[in-house]
Amino acid sequence: MTNYIDSLNWRYAVKKYDTTKKVSAEDLEFLKEAVRLSVSSVGLQPYKIFVVETQAVKEQLAEAAGGNNKNIFADASHLFIFANEVNVGAAHVDTYVNNISAQRGVAKEAVSGLSDYINGFLAGLTDEQKNVWTAKQAYIALSTLINTAAILKIDATPMEGFDAAKINEILILEEKGLNAAVIAAIGYRHDEDAVQHAKKVRKPNNELFITL
Repeated sequence: MTNYIDSLNWRYAVKKYDTTKKVSAEDLEFLKEAVRLSVSSVGLQPYKIFVVETQAVKEQLAEAAGGNNKNIFADASHLFIFANEVNVGAAHVDTYVNNISAQRGVAKEAVSGLSDYINGFLAGLTDEQKNVWTAKQAYIALSTLINTAAILKIDATPMEGFDAAKINEILILEEKGLNAAVIAAIGYRHDEDAVQHAKKVRKPNNELFITL
């Protein structure tokens, strides 16, 4: 557990990446598997993740980034674009239940209670509320990526503040029923990134935690 805390202390949101260093195929697969296994409400995973490694595509996507993030988009080894499902509904639930049935080797009827529960939950939400919920699920997966990368000593930068409509246009997300929710760059910090030498600042326990 000490190593995990050390990894969290080591990580920071990198501001400048070393373009000569790339995340290996082996480490990339490890990160993807960690994200695949991430916590997700009722296990639905109402999002897709685009892993961008082609330089031309990264540079195209950088047009949608704000400020210094343009350089991060272009210079990082890879971009993970977390796109939440828009207007998730019965069809998504049915696909999920079919997957449970196939992987666990049980009849679909055996998990009909779960299907009814999820559909009932979604039916009680407006389209806007459903989209907020699926975006929150994508953020949970993002956290898994960031923390797993830290354990592997791979740097990462979670990013908001981008032009989601532009990202959606470039990746043709709307036609896929998706929306760009949050983005993370991964790679290796540049020696010239001065932020790496700054002390990590977080609230002390007595301000953050309230024990009842």
